Amino acid sequence: MSNVQSLERALTLLNVLSEYPEGIQITRLSEQVGLSKSTTHRLLATLVHMNYVVKDEETEKYKLGFQLIYLSRNILNSIDVIQIARPFLEKLCHDVNETIHLCIDDNGEVMYIDKIESNQTIRMFSRIGSRAPMYCTGVGKVLLSGMSEETYRKVVSGIDFVARTAKTITSADALAEEVALVKNQGYALDNIENEEGIRCIAAPIFDFQGKIIASFSISGPSNRITMERVQDELVRRIRETSQEISRQLGYRV
Repeated sequence: MSNVQSLERALTLLNVLSEYPEGIQITRLSEQVGLSKSTTHRLLATLVHMNYVVKDEETEKYKLGFQLIYLSRNILNSIDVIQIARPFLEKLCHDVNETIHLCIDDNGEVMYIDKIESNQTIRMFSRIGSRAPMYCTGVGKVLLSGMSEETYRKVVSGIDFVARTAKTITSADALAEEVALVKNQGYALDNIENEEGIRCIAAPIFDFQGKIIASFSISGPSNRITMERVQDELVRRIRETSQEISRQLGYRV
């Protein structure tokens, strides 16, 4: 049995098991998937070992394990965040008339999970589902600021500090200073560090435990997102929106 075939069969078992929340015995399961009992048992043994499947020793029934819930946690959180944050981000987009991004951490990279376009033109290499580095984006710096020390070290150790513009942070020490500043002020800047001519300001979204689970940004050309505008208007607006969304998720200051 090839590795690919084994994977396909294991996933088929999981699909069938999802239809039996109370569990199913191996004889019936093997009939459902069209495999021999010995092959089904061998696949189940691996899935049980990895906690994707559990076996009730009294009934000898198999059912899905909690590892699948663990895998889906970020997806479920992302869906909730998108739905809850969207009306607030739409209002922010309307108020500032600039593009808004909503992002999460995906294995040490920024993932864009929502984007609201303004009616002004902007040329950015961003789309829903795309990824970007942590070290040179405002949303990434915010996400880094919410990580535990252990997770932060692990993520930073895997960063290849490439100078994407003349202003890009290119060392772990400089990034650490920037992240400390983000923690202190409650927002982050991508000051033309990821794309030429683009400046962003980003803020966190907290869950009910006070953990940063997402970040969002206001992005636009540097001739519109000037540093004066950032300080005079956008810092206030992005902080207000951060608080409003986080409150909806149960966060209390």
